[in-house]
Amino acid sequence: MYDVTIIGGGPAGLSAALLLTRCMRKVILFDSGEYRNAYSNAMNGFISRDGTNPKEFLKLVRADLNKYKVDLKDRRIVKARRDNNLFEVTDSDNNIYLSRKLLIATGVKDRWPQIPGIEPFNGKSVHHCPYCDGWESRNKPLGAYGKGRDGFGLSLSLKTWSSDVTLFMDGIRNLRKEDAAVLERNHIKVVTAPIERVEGEGTELKRIVLKGGATIPCEALFFSTGHEQRSNLSIELGCDFTSKGVVRTYKNQQTNIPGLFVAGDAAREMQLVIVAASEGTKAGVMINKELQEEFRL
Repeated sequence: MYDVTIIGGGPAGLSAALLLTRCMRKVILFDSGEYRNAYSNAMNGFISRDGTNPKEFLKLVRADLNKYKVDLKDRRIVKARRDNNLFEVTDSDNNIYLSRKLLIATGVKDRWPQIPGIEPFNGKSVHHCPYCDGWESRNKPLGAYGKGRDGFGLSLSLKTWSSDVTLFMDGIRNLRKEDAAVLERNHIKVVTAPIERVEGEGTELKRIVLKGGATIPCEALFFSTGHEQRSNLSIELGCDFTSKGVVRTYKNQQTNIPGLFVAGDAAREMQLVIVAASEGTKAGVMINKELQEEFRL
């Protein structure tokens, strides 16, 4: 029997584990080894760790946890249920674990643009978050990829980092007149022609090739194509969701299910590594407070 089960070995889950084990709680953490920033060379915007390789960051945090007694399991949880105020989770080897509280920090999966030739550039010069990678692409010709209205706000945002921004709609032509006027006033080019492929050198994107052969310089492409929950566990447990497809959580990462918490990208629309770590800490504090009250005579 554990005090807390944590599912997810990214910044949210690790941060919660560190705080809870320092609160003398018996903690087990499951890490499937799948991370949203797996393609990236650097984790940016995290105070004291700016530019750190994500794999190195995970090693550093695990080294911190090794000073304590967190039970780390490198395996996937495939089932979870709540029964008599306890949580039962089952791993991929059919082992069952019980705990008083459960924190899900499994994150989300991005829907990467399905463009021929894009794979070598994923996470290197093709990104989903300009706050994470915009500075490294500053003053370059930038592309915003999004069909319909999806790329509209993204293209405007990219003007922060470059004066040369092109919105690629990849065959979609239904841009609203008022949106087109805003883009024109902000000197953002709009390309509705379908994309044939992308080209570059090594991991550095250089150009977008349109059907028909026309090419447009583009040295970094940011996309707005949505994402989905990496795990269905929160759905199986009966969590409420927002219209954006993330778990609805309250002030300290509580869900509508008593004793169940969700932190990190799976629960928020502001999806930054440092925010995920903060949410893991918030969840850890609240979990500890609930346990204190439950054990109090």
